[in-house]
Amino acid sequence: MSLPRIRQLVFASHDLEDIERLKHILDLGDGFVDPGVTVFGLTNGVFALGDQFLEVVVPMQDNTAAGRFLDRSNGVGGYMVIFQTGDLSQVRAYADANNIRRVWDIDVEDISASHVHPADIGAAIVSVDEARPEGSWRWGGPDWRSQARPGQLSAIEIAAREPEALAARWANLLGLETRHVGHGVYEVDLAGGCVRVILGARDCVTAYTLRHPEPDACLRRAEALGLIASKSSFHFAGVEVSLLPD
Repeated sequence: MSLPRIRQLVFASHDLEDIERLKHILDLGDGFVDPGVTVFGLTNGVFALGDQFLEVVVPMQDNTAAGRFLDRSNGVGGYMVIFQTGDLSQVRAYADANNIRRVWDIDVEDISASHVHPADIGAAIVSVDEARPEGSWRWGGPDWRSQARPGQLSAIEIAAREPEALAARWANLLGLETRHVGHGVYEVDLAGGCVRVILGARDCVTAYTLRHPEPDACLRRAEALGLIASKSSFHFAGVEVSLLPD
């Protein structure tokens, strides 16, 4: 497995029904409700797409980080991006040396992870996780392989007031480099995907790109639920979800 790569993308919503809506639209298997997120005042649903994951988090208490994000952003933008690395110690050392605050750390037998503060990295919470073995994923639950559906998380798009600087912060944390691909557009190449940063009015994750075996059927289901949909994408929980054939 080549690393680093996108392993999990997270939506935030005030609407508990959005967990089931995402499952229906993308024809996903049963989701995992992670009891560990209750410490953050949340409930969630985690769905396997290939060996990657989509998550919806919903605040169940007042004054949660996700709730503050939703209020501050008016519900626009992706909440968290989780990358998988093969060397979290290097990521942590870089963060500490460059005043990027680690707001949550965990080290258990099968995974280590660090969340970094969105004010320091920009646009969203970034988590960098090292799974042991590489193909495992604690956050997907014990049965995620049996519930996985075909597909892939291939890219995210970020709007930024200073796209070059924001792209560099994300890339440097992961030990990668940026690539200038056009006027005000920068990309960070990952294993099996990329992070794309464009000029925008504020810093936020604007889009997730997924590969799916039946994108047209997904778009029809999204439109039937009253979501804004085009020929290749639909809007869900403040994020444009772009679909490519798998």
